[in-house]
Amino acid sequence: MTTLRIGDATIDGVIEAFDAIRAPADIFPDATPELVDSHRGWLEPHSIDPETGNVILAFRSYLVRTGGLTILIDTCVGNDKERPLRPNWHRKSWPWMDNLHGKGVTPEDIDIVMCTHLHTDHVGWNTQLQDGRWVPTFPNARYLFHEKEYAYWEAEHRRQEWIRDAFEDSVLPVVEAGRAEMVAGDHEITNGLWLEPAPGHTPGAVCVNLQNGGDRAVFCGDLMHHPLQVPEPQWSSVFCTDPDMSRETRVAFVERHAETGTMVLPTHFAKNGGGHIEGGGCDGKAIFRFAG
Repeated sequence: MTTLRIGDATIDGVIEAFDAIRAPADIFPDATPELVDSHRGWLEPHSIDPETGNVILAFRSYLVRTGGLTILIDTCVGNDKERPLRPNWHRKSWPWMDNLHGKGVTPEDIDIVMCTHLHTDHVGWNTQLQDGRWVPTFPNARYLFHEKEYAYWEAEHRRQEWIRDAFEDSVLPVVEAGRAEMVAGDHEITNGLWLEPAPGHTPGAVCVNLQNGGDRAVFCGDLMHHPLQVPEPQWSSVFCTDPDMSRETRVAFVERHAETGTMVLPTHFAKNGGGHIEGGGCDGKAIFRFAG
């Protein structure tokens, strides 16, 4: 990913993996072949695999350097994690750490870790295995968790087996080490960098807004998984806790940021991840124009 600039701030992607993961309807139950096909012209080959028709997803963190701080947004799946219910993520050895070093950054350099929500693929590198124990990967960082998101999963991980391992090996060790800070949904991280509630995908999901030098960006986590959800924001994913709320939040987000010049940075979009919501799609619908 080419370094993106928002005023004096820089944004780099730290990639864990790319994957042509599933057919569109397997992720978006409301997707129809006809609607998907109407968008393939601007989505192939980078976001839809031309041969299989599967959607291509990236798994990435964003590295933000602003105001003298080095901030990591979301931390992917992680290495050595026990994920028997998700074989593609089970006991993996990803190149994520090498890719972080490739950006000129070590774990010790990270000042703040911000998780947009606490799903398995957004918390994994919060911790690493050391002498048989899960310890915080970023020893000097404050880890920011939205208090509502943490409270929800702190209760639900005991009832939902699919999230239990991730919460216990990638979230609780951070809390137990005293590195976690529970924050409100509108928390200001630093001047020009603040949170905004984006409920639906999970109850406490947030966007991270960045404003610098007259430019603006927004890191929206899993508010959108794929560029298909820009022209079709009514499509919630099978991973959404509250599909109706997710739909409402996403429709409002697309309407608010379309044609504004705001750099939109979802976690799972292909290519360099970032781009702009613009007009020009089929039937007057918006499309996502990747930056660079």
